[in-house]
Amino acid sequence: MNPQAVEPVVRTERKGHTLIITINRPAARNAVNSAVADGIGDALQAANGDREVRAVVLTGAGDLSFCAGADLKALSRGESIAPTGAHRESWGFAGYVCHHIAKPTIAAVNGFALGGGTEIVLASDLAVAVRGANFGLPEVKRGLIAAAGGAFRLPEQIPRKIALEAMLTGEPFDAARAERLGLVNRVVEDGQALSAALELADRIAAHSPVAVQATKQVAGGQAGAVVPREALSWGLSREAGARVKGSEDFRIGARAFADKREPKWTGR
Repeated sequence: MNPQAVEPVVRTERKGHTLIITINRPAARNAVNSAVADGIGDALQAANGDREVRAVVLTGAGDLSFCAGADLKALSRGESIAPTGAHRESWGFAGYVCHHIAKPTIAAVNGFALGGGTEIVLASDLAVAVRGANFGLPEVKRGLIAAAGGAFRLPEQIPRKIALEAMLTGEPFDAARAERLGLVNRVVEDGQALSAALELADRIAAHSPVAVQATKQVAGGQAGAVVPREALSWGLSREAGARVKGSEDFRIGARAFADKREPKWTGR
């Protein structure tokens, strides 16, 4: 093996009828940049076209972080973290949150899942998490909005007032509370997220792929590659996100994160 070879930022592996997608940036807490978004999105697209794949499991490398969300250091440098190329534009954050495929998706949350990490969980059909996992949408602490679906999906999936408290304070919550609220299907011991997700995937894969995929389609209100009922929410999210990103507070928050200091907001 070439010692200079660079590890891919997204790894894929087949186990039976399940495709495992692993975000492979543990040193960056598996934060999402454009390369990660391309890798996840391409893997989902390949899984959707493969008759032998009946479920997809998404996890993070290492045992500390599932996904820390957007790569804020890349954003502070003015870099895009969106999927690249016109054919990937509609997939959204991480190539995942708007990428509606026919196969069931399971998030195997092996550690912290903050910001965009929580939004990936919200976009997944099912989720399992280790006991030490944490969730939350802390975007307001950095002058951002949870524009990758979090601002409308969290209030849809857990009680509205609890969701609003989590989003407006930016405070995280642990896996036990996530399970009580119904954000995850089950909590397992640390180190067991992937095996638990694969066991769940195997149970799904044992049944008729046609029936499973039709059930997912109806339950999710999915019409092909889109979910029509989400159209208004995505429009509002994009407009609000653009307004926030054009603000002085956004620039202050990004610089403060890069400098590892508390921001001093102006409200402009």
